Amino acid sequence: MAGIESKDIRKIIVACDAGMGSSVMLASQLRKQLKGLGIEVEHTPVNSIPSDADVVVCHAGLADRARQTAPGTVLIPIRIFIGDPAVTALVATIKNGGTVNA
Repeated sequence: MAGIESKDIRKIIVACDAGMGSSVMLASQLRKQLKGLGIEVEHTPVNSIPSDADVVVCHAGLADRARQTAPGTVLIPIRIFIGDPAVTALVATIKNGGTVNA
Protein backbone atom coordinates (compact mmCIF):
# COMPACT_ATOMS: atom_id res chain seq x y z
CA MET A 1 0.00 0.00 0.00
CA ALA A 2 1.22 3.49 -0.79
CA GLY A 3 2.24 6.06 1.74
CA ILE A 4 1.55 9.77 2.02
CA GLU A 5 3.99 12.64 2.35
CA SER A 6 3.72 14.27 5.77
CA LYS A 7 3.24 17.72 4.18
CA ASP A 8 0.11 16.40 2.40
CA ILE A 9 -1.65 15.21 5.57
CA ARG A 10 -4.64 17.42 6.41
CA LYS A 11 -6.95 15.01 8.25
CA ILE A 12 -6.23 12.15 10.63
CA ILE A 13 -9.06 9.91 11.78
CA VAL A 14 -8.89 7.90 14.98
CA ALA A 15 -11.41 5.12 14.33
CA CYS A 16 -12.95 2.99 17.05
CA ASP A 17 -15.67 0.49 17.71
CA ALA A 18 -16.24 -0.13 21.41
CA GLY A 19 -16.64 3.47 22.53
CA MET A 20 -14.74 2.94 25.76
CA GLY A 21 -12.98 6.29 25.55
CA SER A 22 -9.43 5.13 24.82
CA SER A 23 -9.60 6.24 21.22
CA VAL A 24 -11.13 9.58 22.26
CA MET A 25 -8.10 10.12 24.53
CA LEU A 26 -5.77 9.21 21.65
CA ALA A 27 -7.50 11.70 19.33
CA SER A 28 -7.14 14.41 21.98
CA GLN A 29 -3.46 13.55 22.49
CA LEU A 30 -2.81 13.71 18.72
CA ARG A 31 -4.58 17.10 18.50
CA LYS A 32 -2.26 18.47 21.18
CA GLN A 33 0.88 16.97 19.63
CA LEU A 34 0.04 18.29 16.15
CA LYS A 35 -1.30 21.68 17.22
CA GLY A 36 -0.40 24.50 14.87
CA LEU A 37 0.41 22.19 11.94
CA GLY A 38 -2.91 22.60 10.14
CA ILE A 39 -3.94 18.99 10.65
CA GLU A 40 -7.46 18.13 11.70
CA VAL A 41 -7.83 15.13 14.04
CA GLU A 42 -11.28 13.54 14.31
CA HIS A 43 -12.68 10.57 16.15
CA THR A 44 -15.24 8.44 14.27
CA PRO A 45 -16.69 4.92 14.35
CA VAL A 46 -14.72 2.52 12.15
CA ASN A 47 -17.73 2.09 9.84
CA SER A 48 -18.03 5.88 9.31
CA ILE A 49 -14.52 6.93 8.27
CA PRO A 50 -14.94 10.02 6.05
CA SER A 51 -13.70 9.86 2.47
CA ASP A 52 -11.40 12.88 2.95
CA ALA A 53 -9.29 11.14 5.62
CA ASP A 54 -5.58 11.11 4.81
CA VAL A 55 -4.50 8.79 7.62
CA VAL A 56 -6.56 6.41 9.78
CA VAL A 57 -5.32 5.25 13.17
CA CYS A 58 -7.18 2.32 14.70
CA HIS A 59 -6.68 -0.73 16.86
CA ALA A 60 -5.14 -3.65 14.95
CA GLY A 61 -8.30 -5.67 15.62
CA LEU A 62 -10.31 -3.16 13.56
CA ALA A 63 -7.80 -2.80 10.71
CA ASP A 64 -9.66 -5.04 8.25
CA ARG A 65 -12.92 -3.15 8.79
CA ALA A 66 -11.13 0.19 8.46
CA ARG A 67 -9.57 -0.93 5.16
CA GLN A 68 -13.03 -1.83 3.85
CA THR A 69 -14.48 1.51 4.92
CA ALA A 70 -11.54 3.60 3.66
CA PRO A 71 -9.74 1.68 0.91
CA GLY A 72 -6.57 3.34 -0.31
CA THR A 73 -6.19 5.46 2.84
CA VAL A 74 -2.98 5.10 4.84
CA LEU A 75 -3.85 2.94 7.85
CA ILE A 76 -1.81 2.90 11.05
CA PRO A 77 -2.81 -0.12 13.16
CA ILE A 78 -1.99 0.14 16.87
CA ARG A 79 -1.98 -2.29 19.78
CA ILE A 80 -2.25 0.20 22.67
CA PHE A 81 -4.02 3.55 22.64
CA ILE A 82 -1.60 5.61 24.71
CA GLY A 83 2.11 5.31 24.03
CA ASP A 84 1.97 3.02 20.99
CA PRO A 85 5.24 3.22 19.01
CA ALA A 86 3.30 3.52 15.72
CA VAL A 87 1.63 6.73 16.94
CA THR A 88 4.95 8.09 18.20
CA ALA A 89 6.48 7.38 14.77
CA LEU A 90 3.50 9.01 12.99
CA VAL A 91 3.85 12.23 15.01
CA ALA A 92 7.64 12.29 14.53
CA THR A 93 7.32 11.81 10.76
CA ILE A 94 4.71 14.57 10.48
CA LYS A 95 6.84 17.00 12.51
CA ASN A 96 10.16 16.12 10.86
CA GLY A 97 8.93 15.50 7.32
CA GLY A 98 8.94 12.27 5.38
CA THR A 99 6.57 9.61 4.18
CA VAL A 100 3.96 7.96 6.38
CA ASN A 101 3.55 4.40 5.19
CA ALA A 102 0.61 2.14 5.73
